[in-house]
Amino acid sequence: MTQPAESESVQAPPLPQLIQGGMAVGVSTWRLARAVAMAGEKLGRPVLGVVSGTGLSDVMIQRLQRGDPDTLCALTDYDPGLANELLEVYAPSAGRSGGRHRFAPKPEVLVNGTRAMKTHMTRLTVAAAFVEVSLAKSGHSGPVGINIIEKLQLMHLPIILGAMLAGVDYVLVGAGIPNQIPAVLQSYAALQPASYKLDVAGTNEKHLMTLDPRPFISPGRELKKPRFFAIVSHHALAMRLASTVEVDGFIIEGPTAGGHNAPARGKEVDEGGQPIYGERDEPDLARMRSLGKPFWFAGSYACRLPEARALGAVGVQVGSAFALCDESGMDASVKRELRGQIAAGALRVTTSATASPTGFPFQVVQLPGTLSEAHVYRSRKRICNIGHLVEAYRKPAGSGTGVGFRCPGGPVGAYLRRGGRQEKTVGVVCLCNGLASAAGLGRVAGNGREPMIVTFGKNVDFYDQINTAPDGGYRAEDVVRSVYR
Repeated sequence: MTQPAESESVQAPPLPQLIQGGMAVGVSTWRLARAVAMAGEKLGRPVLGVVSGTGLSDVMIQRLQRGDPDTLCALTDYDPGLANELLEVYAPSAGRSGGRHRFAPKPEVLVNGTRAMKTHMTRLTVAAAFVEVSLAKSGHSGPVGINIIEKLQLMHLPIILGAMLAGVDYVLVGAGIPNQIPAVLQSYAALQPASYKLDVAGTNEKHLMTLDPRPFISPGRELKKPRFFAIVSHHALAMRLASTVEVDGFIIEGPTAGGHNAPARGKEVDEGGQPIYGERDEPDLARMRSLGKPFWFAGSYACRLPEARALGAVGVQVGSAFALCDESGMDASVKRELRGQIAAGALRVTTSATASPTGFPFQVVQLPGTLSEAHVYRSRKRICNIGHLVEAYRKPAGSGTGVGFRCPGGPVGAYLRRGGRQEKTVGVVCLCNGLASAAGLGRVAGNGREPMIVTFGKNVDFYDQINTAPDGGYRAEDVVRSVYR
């Protein structure tokens, strides 16, 4: 396997003032992160490009099936033998199409699976993270990070290991309490097995997962420990993390940011059923500054870098503006539609309290033909064939031992048989399939291609600040220039 060069004792690079959001499945791809990092390098600005760590095994397989040469090259550079194995299993060849219908196993096999299946999924996921980060870092010397959703706990160990093998500079984690991440980074950097405690729903129990990095590392090589940024919404969590684990910085994400948001501290909702955020949800910046840790603002800050710095922040994280740029992995037709709606002042984004299987509020763009429409949602057959958002539960006595998995976005009957509650299934969307479809990576189900769900931030002021082409398009560099304007 090809590994990055051994670490050297050098002065730490400056912190980025601009962080690109690590968005969804296949939106913040290596192409976007690379373009952002290269723009920062070109303009002499401290900028961090970020890849999404969500669904990377599925994304890599679909790219291989489509004959993507960059993915194959990076995978071969990582491990030629593994590249050949994966091509044999997944990639289509002349005269047969079977590979095109094969996908990565569901992540739950990492807990409940045969040894061979566990090993296969682990190797596949480590390789996928390596490929994504190594491609993002190619051709420039700017920093690259990876964004991880804490609630997707099953994949953390192989994803982080693959990213570190590729020399990732930052690990950003939100949508949960990421207090286990620093120990994982420290263990891997010391070339020791890392562990992660998987939450078991409805109990205080934790299921321990462990991964030894040494079989993946060539003798004599080292792993660089990346910086760790926790994505939080409130000073309370920041204070808790700062007092208990090693955190290098905080990204304070407000409720207008795209994707998952922290739940509102009150139970009030507006006439449309959206949670109402108030003063109790606002972080105390004096307490944030007292922690002595750098922090960034996210959520409606694409045009507010000077304001953020005046408040004591190092800078800002920007997501939606990058999601619509040319290098983004979002489906091209969706990008055109969103750009057009923004230009016409017609874009509508609502906060759903039920859409995400995680239970976190989730921003949903109201678009015809997508899962935002009730008739599209009702017509879709509920399936759970990807499984990144499943929750663990303890199997009852008499039905086998150990941990099982369920998802409120899957078939209702199966969820109830596994101890889930009916009310948790109402309005829940299969984000695994829906978000992949929004990036042009949707699977074909029995009744047609999986419908998409599109997420976006609520503030679109950035669009008027960007130098767009006549068709409304723009590049990642144009976003970077607009932020520093």
